Amino acid sequence: MFENLSERLSQTMRSIGGRGRLTEDNIKETLREVRMALLEADVALPVVKDFIAKVKERAVGTEVNKSLTPGQVFVKIVQSELEAAMGEANAPLQLNTQPPAVILMAGLQGAGKTTSVGKLAKFLTERQKKKVMVVSADVYRPAAIKQLETIAEQVGVEFFPSSTEQKPVDIANAAIAAARKQFVDVVLVDTAGRLAVDEDMMAEIQQLHSSINPIETLFVVDAMTGQDAANTAKAFSDALPLTGVILTKTDGDARGGAALSIRHITGKPIKFLGVGEKTDALEAFHPDRVASRILGMGDVLSLIEEVEQKVDKEKAEKVAKKVMKKGQFSLEDFRDQLVQMREMGGMMGLMDKMPGMGKMTDQIKGQMDDKMTVRMEAIINSMTPQERRHPDVIKGSRKRRIATGSGTQVQDVNKLLKQFMQMQKMMKKMKGGGLQKMMRGMGGKFPPGMFPGR
Repeated sequence: MFENLSERLSQTMRSIGGRGRLTEDNIKETLREVRMALLEADVALPVVKDFIAKVKERAVGTEVNKSLTPGQVFVKIVQSELEAAMGEANAPLQLNTQPPAVILMAGLQGAGKTTSVGKLAKFLTERQKKKVMVVSADVYRPAAIKQLETIAEQVGVEFFPSSTEQKPVDIANAAIAAARKQFVDVVLVDTAGRLAVDEDMMAEIQQLHSSINPIETLFVVDAMTGQDAANTAKAFSDALPLTGVILTKTDGDARGGAALSIRHITGKPIKFLGVGEKTDALEAFHPDRVASRILGMGDVLSLIEEVEQKVDKEKAEKVAKKVMKKGQFSLEDFRDQLVQMREMGGMMGLMDKMPGMGKMTDQIKGQMDDKMTVRMEAIINSMTPQERRHPDVIKGSRKRRIATGSGTQVQDVNKLLKQFMQMQKMMKKMKGGGLQKMMRGMGGKFPPGMFPGR
């Protein structure tokens, strides 16, 4: 998400960030670039106008003139205005009510509403230790009820059964009554979607809302629809007292216009981002971190949180001890690293969150895509346990067998083994106190073999 916008803006910010002095002319030129970047990212025109006006007002005022580094201050102004446009701080769910706290999910068909119910259920169970129940009030699609039941089973939460013969209001009320008896903390109510906003749909969901009086009413919208996402959110916001938005499919949206427009147009905060298909691919939305990523400054806090949640600490510790003590590093250890990297959003996902990696990401995109790590993993999986522990036994016929088994070429197997040997050498140097010596010797450069294709 934000790839195109980030590329344009960070380029523009770099050029002005180094300026010792800002003039009306170079601010005007930079603002024109920023305006074009936002419009190309499909940000709504009123949002762009408001954003540019605010940045200009602050930039030509005393704020910049009094500073010793005006260029850097200008970048800070753009960053803080990006944050303001998206809502300044994370807006958490308000669950402080007599249990069960009821959350109503609304949205158009195909926006990923049912999947988001499952993701949110998992998020609340794992991160906030809540007992969650899900229920489908979509009486028009039996498949939607079945889909939610399957997802509930996957994420390990309570599912309240419903059928197409029932009325949505009756289903929701029955689920809430059952949740009270079972001491459930949160009830997530999935509702029917339509292909477009229509009066019948709005009347039905308004009736459902007034009957169950949810503490949170979340609008689920597809980020890839750009400005339309903000306009649809506005239509729902006018009909329902929305408390927030879940922006889905952000991993497929390189522009990011919806994220920058929704808050301004609806006045409602984005609370979560759907960042993939897996049930754990839901992130709390932090405008400050997103603004930092847009300007190519990385997002260290999100990276740390991801490592905390997804890295198998025991396994990592075991490998670290083995490397530090004996200098040993097997192909199985290498494969485990690749798997963990993929679970954290892949190599590119990790690099996007690292400060200063914006430029580098472009340089090595061709040789570091995530397809390559999947291919490397397939090659290692096609080896026998003995071959993974003793890769020196892998010669001609074995290489051909491994290549056939993994659907790759012999040269791919050769490349992987070469990279692994380089990595193994590096690990041997880390044995004992060798890490500090190695880092000094590298002079800040990456060692060979650290990145695929190098």
